[in-house]
Amino acid sequence: MNPPRRFRWLRYLLGTLLILIVGVFAAGWYLLAGSRARLDGEVHLAGLKDAVAISRDSLGTVTLQGKSRDDLSYALGYVHGQERYFAMDLMRRLPAGELSELVGAKALDTDLNHRRHRLRAVVEAAYAALSPEQKRTLDLYTAGVNAGLADLHVKPWEYLLLNAKPQAWRPEDCFLVIAAMYLDLNGDGRNERELHIAELRSAVPPSVADFLLSPDPDWEAPLQGDLSRPPVIPAADVFDLRQQQPTTQTDNSALTAALMPALDAARPGSNNFAVAGSLTETGAAILANDMHLSLRVPNIWFRVRLRYPDAGAPGGQRDANGVSLPGTPALVVGSNGQVAWGFTNSYGDWLDWVRVQRDPNDATRYKVPEGWASIETHDEVIRIKDAPSQTLRVEDTRWGPIMAKDVDGTPLALAWIGNRAHGYNLGVMQLEHADSAHAALDMASTMGMPPQNLLAADSAGHIGWTITGNSFPLRKGFDPQLPADWSTPDTGWVGWAEPAQRPRIEDPADGRLWTANNRNVDGVALEQLGNGGYDLGARAQQIRDDLRGRSSFSTGNLLDIQLDNRAVLLTRWQRLLQDTLAGTSDPGLEQLRQLTAQWSGRAAPESVDYRLVREFRDKVKEAVLAPFVARAVAKHGDFSWPGMIDAEAAVWALLRDRPTHLLDPKYDNWNALLNAAAHQVVDELGKQPGGLAARSWGEYNRTNIRSPLSRALPPFVSRWLDMPDEPVAGDHNMPRVVSPGFGASERLDAMPGHEAQSILHMPGGQSDNPLSPYHGAGQEDWVNGRPTPLLPGPEQHTLTLLPTSA
Repeated sequence: MNPPRRFRWLRYLLGTLLILIVGVFAAGWYLLAGSRARLDGEVHLAGLKDAVAISRDSLGTVTLQGKSRDDLSYALGYVHGQERYFAMDLMRRLPAGELSELVGAKALDTDLNHRRHRLRAVVEAAYAALSPEQKRTLDLYTAGVNAGLADLHVKPWEYLLLNAKPQAWRPEDCFLVIAAMYLDLNGDGRNERELHIAELRSAVPPSVADFLLSPDPDWEAPLQGDLSRPPVIPAADVFDLRQQQPTTQTDNSALTAALMPALDAARPGSNNFAVAGSLTETGAAILANDMHLSLRVPNIWFRVRLRYPDAGAPGGQRDANGVSLPGTPALVVGSNGQVAWGFTNSYGDWLDWVRVQRDPNDATRYKVPEGWASIETHDEVIRIKDAPSQTLRVEDTRWGPIMAKDVDGTPLALAWIGNRAHGYNLGVMQLEHADSAHAALDMASTMGMPPQNLLAADSAGHIGWTITGNSFPLRKGFDPQLPADWSTPDTGWVGWAEPAQRPRIEDPADGRLWTANNRNVDGVALEQLGNGGYDLGARAQQIRDDLRGRSSFSTGNLLDIQLDNRAVLLTRWQRLLQDTLAGTSDPGLEQLRQLTAQWSGRAAPESVDYRLVREFRDKVKEAVLAPFVARAVAKHGDFSWPGMIDAEAAVWALLRDRPTHLLDPKYDNWNALLNAAAHQVVDELGKQPGGLAARSWGEYNRTNIRSPLSRALPPFVSRWLDMPDEPVAGDHNMPRVVSPGFGASERLDAMPGHEAQSILHMPGGQSDNPLSPYHGAGQEDWVNGRPTPLLPGPEQHTLTLLPTSA
């Protein structure tokens, strides 16, 4: 008996739909598979002089073996172009202000901000000024990138999703990748921190602003020099909140938005520390480095080993291991068999606001020391996918582009080392050839890169520290923390520091060095570096104390320090919470007291006490600072707390001394403020499913490492692209820095000359293709802190690049 006609049609329709679905998935699978990197076989390429072998181990670590560094530069470009082209494209487009052309209008605000710096013109000038040798390196690398892209069977899958065509790589694009690092490490090239400092200073008396912004000597750990002076609480006759005219009522949510994001923001930075050979069994020094950045799939770094002839290397063969930065030919961090090196962001002051005094009779002119100069204008056309282009008119001065206004409305130009052409070169590549820590430090002043704390450790046991970068402005005649008038003679940036003017430490007596984005020096050296928002110092102090707690070290011991998630800073806050809640009869507060009475003291995923104490600290700081923030917001509607200033010193001093005149009038006394903060913790966290007892730190602190495009895709697809979202230990203000989507982008523990005992962690994997065997490789070990070797393991795949004549 035949089925009714309607059922035959339904069966036909379902069958057709199933075929279409299978076809779509098959096509998608084919396109993804076609955009995977080539792993095996032979490829003949123009541009090579000799063969290069490319092998990969189980983590996707790429080993390049060739007869010259030139051939390896080409081959590294080939591998980067195959594995990372889309990520490289984003890295060059971001600083150039060209993202909208690829992804549409949602990137327009970012493009408008970055295009004001005209960084593509800057890097073109930088490339033109390079030595012939460095130009050759960039040209070879670029040729390799484009050869790798062209050798894919299908263009990278992200372009298929965006319906776009990848544009060829250019040599100057390598410097745009460095420009992206300048932006990431220098406040996005906006210097909002100093604008907000100026706004705060215009809203409260100078001594009050100084107090609120003061560093905290309790947590500092400089390498040399004295601690900062303790903050001085302003007297009642200077500023009395109880006697002040009430500010216009500001919504509590607005105050929170103006305060907490800056206080608790993920701050690009890093740890690096070293121990001398006198503290190791082998006599070689050991370096540890973990660079804290936004985390994504794939990771920003790329694991690589470079092997090529080098007369200065042991046995005449250079063997360098570490991580490269796709988009550039450099080994950024690693060990070359003689020296290991690593970086942390210096947080010196590399940006200044300059007040632009326009000619009242001709707004196209502005005042300069010798009279008047003309403002240059540039019409920057921003192309936008699926929308009309927009034109941005940039007004440029000799100091930099006009980008903001002072508190009195005066236009401000931004002087920034990142938009100076001489701040870009390939000097960092010299580190591959350094034969000692001393030699590595000597190279620091030639490097065209964002100024970083460079730590070096060598196989002979020596260690050293200095600051990298060839652009150290010498300042004269103004306060660099505030906008200033540079139109008077001998005011502003009056030159660039010579190498001998840079701070430097070699072979300290106790055999230990450390940096963690904190202030490392004082006096003249600090004046030269300036203050671009140094870290509180608790992280650096904890690393220092961890180092002082041992008398001998292995690479594993340094990894243990990198993974230290003890909450030393919060210990006194736990005691304050317990003192506040002692004898409470409130059932909600009693539960809070009980849950935090036994202090685990760690930012562990299962820890409830840590999360509750941390939340209490946030609520207290918000309440203490709210009346000062309210005055700044009332005067400047766009005010937010200056970035990188933790305010721990001021808040703790007020909680210790409890001056009534600096207490928000809404509270009768300081105990009332503390109890209100505790109630907020209970009200906000206790109402969530499971109550306070279910509020573990891991519930909030999760990995959240995602592909740049996954948020635009359905969840079942994005889960395939992203790393598993799982609880993870760590937080700010401790060595193991982790927050959602942020943390250690690598962990290196390197003993030069003993690389087989060295360690390298990396999250996010080597490849952005979910069908690659190296998509997410190493992620689980990074999450769980399991050591993975720096040196590659057994070869799984080998590809040989051959010159076309071979």
